[in-house]
Amino acid sequence: MNKKRKIYIGFMRGAMIACTAFTAALVLFLMGYVLINGIPNISWELLSTKPSYLTERIGILPDILNTVYIVLATLVIVLPLGVGAAIYLTEYAKNKKLVAMIEYAAETLSGIPSIIYGLVGMLLFSNNFGTSLLAGALTLVIMNLPTVMRTTQESLKTVPQSYREGAFGLGAGKWRVIRTVVLPGCVDGVITGCILSVGRILGESAALLFTAGFAHALNGIFTGLTSPGATLTVALYVYAKEEGEFGVAFAIAAILMILTLLINLSATLVGKYFAKRRNV
Repeated sequence: MNKKRKIYIGFMRGAMIACTAFTAALVLFLMGYVLINGIPNISWELLSTKPSYLTERIGILPDILNTVYIVLATLVIVLPLGVGAAIYLTEYAKNKKLVAMIEYAAETLSGIPSIIYGLVGMLLFSNNFGTSLLAGALTLVIMNLPTVMRTTQESLKTVPQSYREGAFGLGAGKWRVIRTVVLPGCVDGVITGCILSVGRILGESAALLFTAGFAHALNGIFTGLTSPGATLTVALYVYAKEEGEFGVAFAIAAILMILTLLINLSATLVGKYFAKRRNV
C-alpha cells in the first residue's frame, strides 16, 4: 500500500470518527440541556393537578390524560387499517403495478409536512366533528397509516416463502396460513412499528394545533374525545410561546424526552424478544 493510499484511508477514518463524535455530542447536549432544565421543575403538584387561574396554579394532568386519550384513539383506528392493508398488499393483491403505486403513495405521504396534515384535518374533521381530540386522532391516523402499513409490509416479506408453502401443503387455507404462520413469524416487526408510531403521536404538535385545540379541561375519555384538549406537545407550545412559563415548558419537554427514550427502548427490547423467541 503506497503512502498516498495510507494518508487517504487515515483521513477518511478520522473524518468518520469526527462526524460520529459530533453527532453523538450534539444529541447528548440536547438531551442534557433539556433534562437539566426540566427535571428540577417537575413536581407531584404539576403532574397531578389541573390549571387554576384563580390561584395561579399550573398543572398538566389534563394534558397528560389528553395525550393518553389521543394515543389510544389513534392506535385503535390505525392498527387495523395499517396491518390489514399491509396483509392485503403482500398476501392477496395480484396486480403488482397497483401495489407499487400504493407503496409509492404511502412513501410520499410519509414525507409530507405535518402542518399540511393539520390543515387537511381541520377542513375534513374539525368542520364535521368540531375542534376535538377525535378530530386530532383522525388526523394522526392519516399521518401514521403509511408508517404502520409499510413497516408491516416489510415484516411480512421477511417470512420465508417455504413456511407458506409448507402450510398450504398440509391443507391450510389462505387466511389460516396468514393467521397461524405468517403473522406469528413477523410479529416483532409489526409491534416495533406500532411502538414507533406511538412515539410519533407523542411528538406531534403542528397537526394538533389545527384540530385538537388548546383546552386544559379535565375530562373522562369519552367526554374528552369529543371536546377540545391540549396534548403535552401543544401544552409545551402554549406555556412557552403564549404564557412565557419556560420552567413548565422545560418540565414538559423533559417528560416527553423520557417517554420517547422509553418508547424507543421498548421497541428495541420487544423486537429482540420476539426475534429470539422465533429462533428458538
